[in-house]
Amino acid sequence: MLEKLANVDPVKEPVKVHARNQDSKIIIKNKAAFLDKKIPNYVSVVGVIGLLVLWQIVSKSGLVNEFTLPAPTTVLSTAWELITSGLLWPEVSASLYRIVMGYAIGCVLGIAIGIVLGFSKLGEKLGMPVINILYPIPKIAILPLIMLWLGIGEISKITVISLAVFFPMIYNTYTGVTQTNRLLLNVAITFGATKFDLIRKVIFPSALPMIFAAMRISAGVSLLILVSAEMIAAQHGIGAFILKNADLLVISKVLVGVLVLCIIGALFNYILAKLESKFVHWKS
Repeated sequence: MLEKLANVDPVKEPVKVHARNQDSKIIIKNKAAFLDKKIPNYVSVVGVIGLLVLWQIVSKSGLVNEFTLPAPTTVLSTAWELITSGLLWPEVSASLYRIVMGYAIGCVLGIAIGIVLGFSKLGEKLGMPVINILYPIPKIAILPLIMLWLGIGEISKITVISLAVFFPMIYNTYTGVTQTNRLLLNVAITFGATKFDLIRKVIFPSALPMIFAAMRISAGVSLLILVSAEMIAAQHGIGAFILKNADLLVISKVLVGVLVLCIIGALFNYILAKLESKFVHWKS
């Protein structure tokens, strides 16, 4: 019996397996597609135009007294008159000089000291307690002291703007330096990098996203301090221009000053965005 079973030939015919139609497709919906959704650039322009149209309607419809809220067309007409008469440029140039100088000095010093505090353990222990104590002080509150020490000229205004920019730059730079990947530092040291090479080629590039974030924040802060300082102790500048016309109840000129500040802020943001895309292109 066993011999007969052993001599049985194996089954030659293949087993048929019934499967689904191979041409059918399974569609899987990408639930994270909204994260990669592209929005056209013109949408930003539409938002600005929509706001101006709404402002125009509210002002001209009588919902708000046009004396207290002039229409955009009135503000633009006033701005054109000030530009053609040459009355606006001295105010703008004075403010631009103060904010550019103060912003640049605050950024350079903040980045340099932030790198030192983040890279040096001794510097961190000595410097961070002092920074933590001085940072909460409102910078505009010490303007009278700065004017007493440095005089009422341009130096005092530039100094207070620099101080307002200085502290955010220190904190963000320090954070960016301390968050540098330790593995990158170890690899660089293994290949013979000096301390200066570490800062220049590893730490500083790694901290750039945090530095640019601080620069954008500081741009807005510097405008705030600029206007406050000019309202307190300046004969010329956008802040002084706004205060002077507010006292005279010339609201259209006040809004021209606000418009100039918006343009300066937009220019700051545009320039910083271009610089960030150039120097931090690897982030994307």
